[in-house]
Amino acid sequence: MRILLVEDEPRLAESLRKVLERERFIVDHANGVESAREASKLGTFDLVLLDRSLPDGEGLSLLPSLRADNPGIHVIVLSARNGVNDRVAGLDGGADDYLTKPFSIDEMLARIRAVFRRPAKLARATIRAGSLVFDLAYEEVEVDGARIDLPRRELRVLAALIKRRGRTVQREALENAVFGFDDEIQSNTLDSHISRLRRRLTAAGARIEIHAIRGVGYLLREAP
Repeated sequence: MRILLVEDEPRLAESLRKVLERERFIVDHANGVESAREASKLGTFDLVLLDRSLPDGEGLSLLPSLRADNPGIHVIVLSARNGVNDRVAGLDGGADDYLTKPFSIDEMLARIRAVFRRPAKLARATIRAGSLVFDLAYEEVEVDGARIDLPRRELRVLAALIKRRGRTVQREALENAVFGFDDEIQSNTLDSHISRLRRRLTAAGARIEIHAIRGVGYLLREAP
């Protein structure tokens, strides 16, 4: 399970990240509205833990784009705004749950387990390119109806590129989508993952191409 943690307070964010990773979640962190919006477009997430009071805006403003980029995603608001009207605004705005700060870590984990027991609110959505179909909700890949199993990081590369098919994705954005903050990244690590992904997709007959845009990043498009 992959979680997007949207929290601008560094100590709290680091504390929550460590707890969640001990629970075997994959955690990506964004400290504002725009960085969260960018992460949502590049990655595929199962859950968002969302602060409301962010340096560049109201966290609830992210809900429409989070739902559009990741159909079926769950959202739990973590906020110091604890009035009844605040909680109602969060739930009516599309959040699955609303947890007020300060909160118990055990309660947060219990609420995460609870939302994952609920059925997803939105239907599954897919992206098609060439003969490949990418299921956004379940991160599954099919080529001509046959499922293709990809290693986790190659799957992240594909998710980031196919969401922006036909457009160049900057190298830094790809690295942020594929690697965690604590990962040691060699200069050619991303290129190696993309090279292996290209070979797998070609062998499967996916009819898509991944082009390196020198000095900028990579671009995915359908083969002519």
